[in-house]
Amino acid sequence: MHSRGLTRIGPIMTERMLMLLIAGRSSEQGTSLNKGKLKPEYQRVTSTAEMNEQDMARLDLKDGDRIRLSNGVGETTVTCTPRKITDLPSGIIFMPYGPSSSELMESDTAGSGMPISKNLTVTVEKVSG
Repeated sequence: MHSRGLTRIGPIMTERMLMLLIAGRSSEQGTSLNKGKLKPEYQRVTSTAEMNEQDMARLDLKDGDRIRLSNGVGETTVTCTPRKITDLPSGIIFMPYGPSSSELMESDTAGSGMPISKNLTVTVEKVSG
C-alpha cells in the first residue's frame, strides 16, 4: 500500500507516504523491557521504526533519521532504521510495542483486552532538522 504525495509545512515541501504499521514484540524489546521501561535502552528500542530500505530511499531517509508517523488516532516521532526487502516488504513498517506505537492505537480492544496493533495505516514523513 503506497500513496505518495507532497505536503506543505510552512514554506518547506516534504515527501510523505501512506504505509502499514505492524507493532509487535521483538527480542530486543523484551530484553530491554526486563531491564526497565525507564532505561535508555528500552526508550531507544521502542522509539525506532524499521522500514524497507527502498521505502526509505523513496523518502530520502537515512539510518537514524527522524520520521513522523500519524493517523486518525494520534502521531509520534521516532527514529528509522533500514531493513532489506527480503526481511521487510515494501509498504510495511515494524515497530516494537511501547509508548511510541501506542500513540497510534485506538483504545477499543474489540473485546480482546489488547488494542489492535496490526495493519494500522499511517502517514510517514521525514522530520527536518
